[in-house]
Amino acid sequence: MKITTLDGAATTLDEMTGGKVALVVNVASKCGLTPQYTALEQLQKEYGPRGFTVIGVPCNQFGGQEPGSAQDIQTFCSTTYGVSFPMTEKLEVNGPGKHPLYAELTEFADEEGNAGDIQWNFEKFLLSAKGEVVARFRPAVTPDDEKVRSAIESQLK
Repeated sequence: MKITTLDGAATTLDEMTGGKVALVVNVASKCGLTPQYTALEQLQKEYGPRGFTVIGVPCNQFGGQEPGSAQDIQTFCSTTYGVSFPMTEKLEVNGPGKHPLYAELTEFADEEGNAGDIQWNFEKFLLSAKGEVVARFRPAVTPDDEKVRSAIESQLK
């Protein structure tokens, strides 16, 4: 699946994940949940050497909470949270302009059995090393929640 990185390079999701287990998260810089970047970066540092990556997907569809340019987003993430994981360009995750990545991801149900639209910023999808969706976590489930960590661990074994 074609995708563009935050710095404008054309790539694919497979190239971005590099055959690793991945946590794909729609992110925003001006959201009450933005501090989740800290836990996302911790997951990246802790599990990265074991074959894991976070993929950040900036999105401005929820309350206009990601209004900046690609450079603004990059600067904010690196200087405020020390983000080292790869990020895509700003995408739409719901509605008629929904990126094909999210058309596919949102077919997967969360633990309550609900599929469909993204509810808010920081919704998370865990992908196996083969690129298959294996878990979906709604925005209120933080990256350091035991459910998330356990799901990552199970994919890394």
